[in-house]
Amino acid sequence: MTSLELRASLSLASIYGLRMLGMFLILPIFAIYAEGLPGNPSHLMIGLALGAYGLTQAVFQLPFGMASDRYGRKRVIYFGLAIFALGSLIAALAQTIEMTIVGRAIQGAGAVSAAVTALVADLTREEHRTKAMAMIGGTIGITFAFSLVAGPALNQWIGIPGIFALTGILTLLAMLVVRFVVPDPQISRFHSDAEASASKLSEVLRNTQLLRLNFGIFALHAAQMAMFVVVPFALMKSGGLDANHHWQVYLPIMGISFVCMVPAIIYGEKKAKLKNIFVAAIALMFGAQLLFASSINQFWGIVASLTAYFIAFNVLEASLPSIISKVAPAASKGTAMGVYNTSQSLGIFLGGAVGGWLSHIYGYAAVFIFCSVLIALWLAFAVSMKAPPAVKSRMFHLSEMTAEEGLELADQLLRLQGVREAVVLADEGVALLKVDMHAWDEEAALQLIGKEN
Repeated sequence: MTSLELRASLSLASIYGLRMLGMFLILPIFAIYAEGLPGNPSHLMIGLALGAYGLTQAVFQLPFGMASDRYGRKRVIYFGLAIFALGSLIAALAQTIEMTIVGRAIQGAGAVSAAVTALVADLTREEHRTKAMAMIGGTIGITFAFSLVAGPALNQWIGIPGIFALTGILTLLAMLVVRFVVPDPQISRFHSDAEASASKLSEVLRNTQLLRLNFGIFALHAAQMAMFVVVPFALMKSGGLDANHHWQVYLPIMGISFVCMVPAIIYGEKKAKLKNIFVAAIALMFGAQLLFASSINQFWGIVASLTAYFIAFNVLEASLPSIISKVAPAASKGTAMGVYNTSQSLGIFLGGAVGGWLSHIYGYAAVFIFCSVLIALWLAFAVSMKAPPAVKSRMFHLSEMTAEEGLELADQLLRLQGVREAVVLADEGVALLKVDMHAWDEEAALQLIGKEN
């Protein structure tokens, strides 16, 4: 990567991370704070406050990405970040659960992730784009783990309103990063590998393999949000831990889960056993939900459940985007990821709302029985899905060519050893390939593309 590409990737990853930080920091402690608001809010209202941002994020995520094609990447990102900052301010000043829900919903409406991804694509060459996207993915994972530990610590210093205010301030600083650190793209155009296209939606939504994965991310985040409606109370009641000290539980668990995740993902990718690892992680997640349901009133039972949960969660969160990339048609990858991200946001909303309602009406265990049903359905879908092909994606820049010349080049590339799929998008000036993980004729592909260039 050039220094410009590296600067663009790191700065945009930091913006993505700052936004996620605002979402994640409150998760381990918000429920306890919200219960103390005037009117003694029910768990249903607490769950709605936790999940509200997921609903508006699901609504605006794809439209914001498409709007960035028309109105400019940075303009849409400024607009989205301003909305997010406004929502953070409203949540910080809220004196009731109803106003907190409004603030959270406005936060979610600042859905800039698709526009940020599109800007990354504008600022990186095709052969380095996967690295740039990996930086963003890594930032999200690190931010989540950091938030579980930092949220309770920050709570004792500035409280939940202070965390919301801090989030707003960081968002304003992120706007300065966009203005002064993120480079301006020389050319801004649509990228099929990174953006959603309305014309490709029907193809993606008819793909049963992708639908299984979309249900998976929906179920995974629904269970996560439902869990955070209940677990903070359970830790406080069963372990005598006030909210400020919940980090003492999460810190060692997150360390263990990351140590377990890395070799599992490496083994799955290198040995083409990704489905095996994937199904095993879902089975472990199912077991964690059942363990939660049976031991939610016992401190060490909660610790054991959380450990199993986060090992499974981190493996699944890391492997799902990789499987989407392998399964989605090369020319529809951006659309597939857009639908996937929207499914995740809907899961966040449903998990918060249903988890809060079940906890309010039927108690803690009912929440995890609901989650167990969701994960059991996912497990059935995963067991019956096709194993993802052992391929990796490659992209190559092309000079200007006609659509007919693009079709001819794609046909030639498809005949090469190890090439499973080849699509040439003449209007975008890019060749998208899916190739065998360990054996493909890269030199011949470069020669063919070099002739066209």
